[in-house]
Amino acid sequence: MTDQPPPPTPPPGPGAPGPSDPGAPGGQAGPPPGWDPAQGGWATPGAPPPQGWVSPPTGGYPPDAGPFPRQPWYPGAPVGWYPPGHGFDPNDALVTPPGAGIGNWFTRCGGALRRGWRLLVPIMVLTQVLPAAVLSVISLGVDPSAGWAAQVEADPPSGLPETFVTDLVSLLAVLIVGSLLIGLMQAVGWAAGSWVITRQAAGEPVGLGPALRYGARRALGLWGWTLLTSLLIGVGLCFCVLPGIYLAFALSMTGPVYLFERQNPIGRSFRMFHDRLGLLLGRVALVVAAVIVASVIPSVLESIVSAPLGPDPLASPGTAVGIVAVIGVSALLALPAHLAQLIGLLVTYAEQRAHEAPVNSARLAVELG
Repeated sequence: MTDQPPPPTPPPGPGAPGPSDPGAPGGQAGPPPGWDPAQGGWATPGAPPPQGWVSPPTGGYPPDAGPFPRQPWYPGAPVGWYPPGHGFDPNDALVTPPGAGIGNWFTRCGGALRRGWRLLVPIMVLTQVLPAAVLSVISLGVDPSAGWAAQVEADPPSGLPETFVTDLVSLLAVLIVGSLLIGLMQAVGWAAGSWVITRQAAGEPVGLGPALRYGARRALGLWGWTLLTSLLIGVGLCFCVLPGIYLAFALSMTGPVYLFERQNPIGRSFRMFHDRLGLLLGRVALVVAAVIVASVIPSVLESIVSAPLGPDPLASPGTAVGIVAVIGVSALLALPAHLAQLIGLLVTYAEQRAHEAPVNSARLAVELG
């Protein structure tokens, strides 16, 4: 095998070694011969680059890209430079390179779960499972249907029960206010989980406390955009269902766009959806299918187990303890649905970003702030 010359020093850029940096390979303090940053490549037409060197489309280091500690693109390369393949690292833990296929998407989803489940599980339990279980128990306590049934048996009514309006208003108030509060808690969980997954993929330290603090900082904005998208999807469902389904897919990237880019989440989500319709539709459909399966099974089991407890399970202490336990277990069994939604949508967003420009886990971690 013919010996190849060592790769040259990349041209200086933000975060790259300078003339006094001993980490610069070969001790060179400038671009290699033939490199023209203004042209974004090699100035000599037809001249092949040295082995191991690939010219990124931006001319070396993308402006304001942040550090890239996980992807040295040749042995001894300075920290912060794109790997071979014009900035796409086929081994990136979060970003699926363009054209890598569905198998690599699944691999990154599984990798995110393996790396982060010790933190993701308590985050999802605190922000998704527990609030949903509490709301279910409270709703059951104010549910007036058992009282209405008792009134009907004791005195066949000539019309609606006397307390029908007040009972119904109370129930609706609990459901609406409770759903809004749960949405805010869920926003904390989605932001915290995204922080954990992205930073772990970039090789950065994570912890439960910092994750929840980050989630709390981003929760209000994420919650607001989630309410708006939910309203749009709800209105769409009122128009023959199909518009609502279309909006649900088209707006699926709104949350990640807000967390990473923090501007125009709805417009960006629409654009991602229409620019790569088949790709995003397929990925999101898999996420939706996983969420439906993981949500329906606990609901069916809850219905089966709670049926023997009667129409008013809170009437006695024994049945009350039983129904609370059933609701708690059912909410916990829905945990895989929350994890599938969080991980699947985040990995899909990272893949969509890769189709637009070179990006990796470290860049996304910097964008989260």
